[in-house]
Amino acid sequence: MHGGRCRRRWTDSSDTSYDGAETVQTGSTIIRDNLRKDPGVIDQVLAYVKDNEKEYAERLKTWLRIPSISTDRNCKAEMDRAAKWVADLLSGCGIETEIVATEGWPAVVGDTGPVEGGGPTVLVYGHYDVQPVGDVSLWNADAFEPAEVDGKLVARGSADDKGQVLTHLLAAEAWMKTVGKTPIRLKFLVEGEEEIGSPNLGPLVERHRERLACDYVVLSDTCKYDPETPAITYGTKGMIYKEILLSGPRNDLHSGSFGGTITNPGNALCQIITSLKDANNRVTIPGFYDGVQPPSDDEKSMIGSLPFDETAYRDMLGSPALDGEVGFTTLERRWVRPTLDVNGLFGGFMGEGSSTIIPAKMGAKVSMRIVPGQDPDKISAAFDEAVMAAAPDGVRVEIKVHACCAAYMCPLDLAGLAAAKSALEAGFGTAPVMIREGGSLPILPMFKQILGAETIMIGLCLPNCNAHGPNEFFHKSDFWGGIRTAVHFANDLA
Repeated sequence: MHGGRCRRRWTDSSDTSYDGAETVQTGSTIIRDNLRKDPGVIDQVLAYVKDNEKEYAERLKTWLRIPSISTDRNCKAEMDRAAKWVADLLSGCGIETEIVATEGWPAVVGDTGPVEGGGPTVLVYGHYDVQPVGDVSLWNADAFEPAEVDGKLVARGSADDKGQVLTHLLAAEAWMKTVGKTPIRLKFLVEGEEEIGSPNLGPLVERHRERLACDYVVLSDTCKYDPETPAITYGTKGMIYKEILLSGPRNDLHSGSFGGTITNPGNALCQIITSLKDANNRVTIPGFYDGVQPPSDDEKSMIGSLPFDETAYRDMLGSPALDGEVGFTTLERRWVRPTLDVNGLFGGFMGEGSSTIIPAKMGAKVSMRIVPGQDPDKISAAFDEAVMAAAPDGVRVEIKVHACCAAYMCPLDLAGLAAAKSALEAGFGTAPVMIREGGSLPILPMFKQILGAETIMIGLCLPNCNAHGPNEFFHKSDFWGGIRTAVHFANDLA
């Protein structure tokens, strides 16, 4: 898509005092040397945030009204408008900003510039694109007309990810509008393709690696642990996503006339699927568990100490029972053990009533979530070999690859995590817990490979926020708490 440029540098030639901090004026730019040493400065920023809470919520609503659906090629005007909204916010408070074109939807890149005296640089990542609405009948109101319900903002993109990334943008704005600069160098990368797999993000980061160079990547596209407890996610699983296609006879056949004389692709598919796991829910693919890094004793103890009610978890999911790999707790299976799941089965007769056929074609989609230490390329190849070995004679097999990415784990002794913990506790009044995530974020190993930076994931929305589903929501209290957290994080990291 076409991108535009939106550059503006903030300078101040008049304001020479604020809360006692020493200032030095050089040309048209004021250098505030003691910004990070004056305890009154952050109080000033937090007071500004408090005074603007209602206005922040209204601005989020304005952004949420833009239907920036990246899967819809007819949404070009809306995608461009959503990107410009971000660029205008950043440039409007003096942050150098550019809308960068890609082969697909544009990205917004911003930079507060070098900080006097040095210090760490943080790249804030987020995305302005959102999921499609889905079945509109399941929404209680227009998905792109934010509704306030019991302290929640209900709208598509409220939690994933407009509301969460906006907390970081507004925190930076608060620093800029109160004291004229941020305590650390903040860079911003807000893309428009996360919901379609970020196909152009890697090339963009590679092309702008010097411009995006940082000590840490920070994102808020994850969840709190529960309504009262904020969380830092330190690990995500990788994923291999496959599609198995079986074909047998030239066309569907009468199962009475031809049954028992040829291989039924439906039976063959069931045979293949059941061969991939044993009775203990352990994956049987040779080499699947090679390299799996088990949690350390400290991590295992940390996970075991988390408050977790298995009955409440089961009831929340509406499942008759919990199940999984034998020998591990539910949280361990969610976070630290690799899994294999059937995501879809298709083919044959699926209409109302009966049609007694031998289907000519059948298919299945299967995903594997992998953990640190597992090699996605090796597992992808091993899966193909296992499927071919399990396929009976009489069917042709085709295997497609839809995704293949590694797991990610942030070192638990990373210095930036200490700042994130203290910031969350200050922002929410409750100490955060450390958790892993069973989902996958391919961008994390990409950031590590290209930028050499670890990612700190600060979750702000609730686990049941209905991201990707109807009536997605984000609590205003969590929105405001996220802004306070981002203000503290910049200060604490400095």
